[in-house]
Amino acid sequence: MAEITVYSRDWCPYCRRACALLDGKGVEYNRIDLDAEPERMEEMIRLSGGMTTVPQIFIGDRHIGGSDDLLALDNAGELDELLESGQEQQRGDGMADVHQVVIIGSGPAGLTAAIYSARANLKPVVVEGLGAGGQLMNTTDVENYPGFPEGIMGPDMMEKFKAQAERFGTTFVSGDATAIDFSKRPFTVSTEAGDLMAETVIVATGASPLKLGVKGEEKYSGRGVSYCATCDGFFFRDKEIVVVGGGDTAMEEALFLTRFGTRVTVIHRRDEFRASKIMADRVLANEKIVVLWDSVVEEVTGDDMKVTAIRVKNVKTGEVAERPCSGFFVGIGHSPNSELFRDKMPEEDGYLKVHGNTSRTDVDGVFVAGDVHDHVYRQAVTAAGEGCKAAIDCERWLEAQNS
Repeated sequence: MAEITVYSRDWCPYCRRACALLDGKGVEYNRIDLDAEPERMEEMIRLSGGMTTVPQIFIGDRHIGGSDDLLALDNAGELDELLESGQEQQRGDGMADVHQVVIIGSGPAGLTAAIYSARANLKPVVVEGLGAGGQLMNTTDVENYPGFPEGIMGPDMMEKFKAQAERFGTTFVSGDATAIDFSKRPFTVSTEAGDLMAETVIVATGASPLKLGVKGEEKYSGRGVSYCATCDGFFFRDKEIVVVGGGDTAMEEALFLTRFGTRVTVIHRRDEFRASKIMADRVLANEKIVVLWDSVVEEVTGDDMKVTAIRVKNVKTGEVAERPCSGFFVGIGHSPNSELFRDKMPEEDGYLKVHGNTSRTDVDGVFVAGDVHDHVYRQAVTAAGEGCKAAIDCERWLEAQNS
């Protein structure tokens, strides 16, 4: 089998996605931790043709790219051929059993649902997804979750969630759900490791970062354009960095990036932030952060290898200016990860709909929790609460079926 090398960082959720996919294939790979071996960063950039984002994956002499590229190969059926390994042989025991509950997603909603359903002896199976741990894996400091007076790192918090779910007997399946069949019972949840049969399903797939959609964004993605400051910030040490956005996501990204950049410029299309006051105040008080109000990014420009500047337009004066930068971080919000379910249950603007104040959906035995449904609050604590509701609704539904 060809040698596999993954350049990664400990706190990078995309790195974990890639490793989870490879783990699901049962293959061995060489993981190079750039936190432990920072001197190998230049080696990674050189071998990848200038990429400044992690992970970077190589199979033999072939540069695959990042986690999305690895997933695309797998979805096209080409990854197994490259790895010279049939996925069938990796399917674990019990995949054909009918499980009482399968939970899709492993953020605060999914893992809380797992904790509650496991304590109810429902023996839940969690399909982690390629974004194992959810959006909190991208969060540096969580300061508003009850029980942590000094705050906690997002990845640390999600590790505690998972450990608690495991303690009560939750089973975890690495990788993503690839197809769903709600047309007959038991339901079928197809994954990269095989098919799971389920009496009930809890959908907790969360949300993913939005893209700006401006010229040059795709071209320079991974070459200066990033959607994860905790993953890629250290590539821009002592360089000019730009963050676009006006909510808490952008504020957090900007504050984190001051650890690396000589200056961080925040670009916002209005004349005040929509972020929470405490986060906005921190940004405005930070001497390394400059704010461009009433401005939008029109284009990301570069030298074909990396980002060198952005074109910014003032929406009030119409003035267009070029602003030099090496790193461009997008923090403009998220969209629900509901594509797999949109033709199977009602949704509104991509958010899955539930009945009243419950987690129940139009599909009997299917429940929804977290940011794939909640477009109002979108907090870790509310997602956890919804996971609790979904597990209780699920338990009561199963009791009613068996009474």
